[in-house]
Amino acid sequence: MEKDVENSNFNAGGVISKEIGEINLAYMLLAQKLVKQDRAEAMFRLGVGRELADLLANMSLSQIVKLAASNFLLCSFRLDDRPMFAVVGEGKEPALQQAHMSILMAARQIQAQGQGQMRDLGVAAA
Repeated sequence: MEKDVENSNFNAGGVISKEIGEINLAYMLLAQKLVKQDRAEAMFRLGVGRELADLLANMSLSQIVKLAASNFLLCSFRLDDRPMFAVVGEGKEPALQQAHMSILMAARQIQAQGQGQMRDLGVAAA
């Protein structure tokens, strides 16, 4: 009985790893397509910097497939704080809700860039 539980956990883990790989591949292909179509918009939508956008644009299909095979998700949720979830739960008009989310995401990106510049200057964050 104990072996059955171990086997089912192993099989479930294998299935989950395969599903993560599929998500990674779809995400990487979409990200590369976005970057090649409109680099600035892709950088904003994906939340990545110029360096990573350049890397994505220049990756070969075999490199993407190898990277996607990881059992760790390559993408992450950006709704990781209360203000983001609050916007979703407000019940606003969809267009207004999307605009509000865009403003919050842009503010986060600007804040992150400012922190990166501070770090580059050797200034400790308070």
